Amino acid sequence: MDQSFWNWLFAIINIILGAFLKVMWDSYKDLKRTDKELAEKVGNIEVLVAGQYVNRNEFNSVTNQIFAKLDRIIEKLNEKADK
Repeated sequence: MDQSFWNWLFAIINIILGAFLKVMWDSYKDLKRTDKELAEKVGNIEVLVAGQYVNRNEFNSVTNQIFAKLDRIIEKLNEKADK
């Protein structure tokens, strides 16, 4: 076979391989960008969740209100039981 045939065949194979590698590289960069965006979103969610904890004073206030209502219920039940 002629030398130019092998040159053309080699050139076509290199073009196909180059196109494949370009597509793979673009896909890699796309995945890397998407991963970075998702990591930022998860970080924002962590900050959002961490900022919504109930502080100790609010928790104590609510539990005291609940126990006060429970004490009134127990008193009413005891009054009913005495009758």
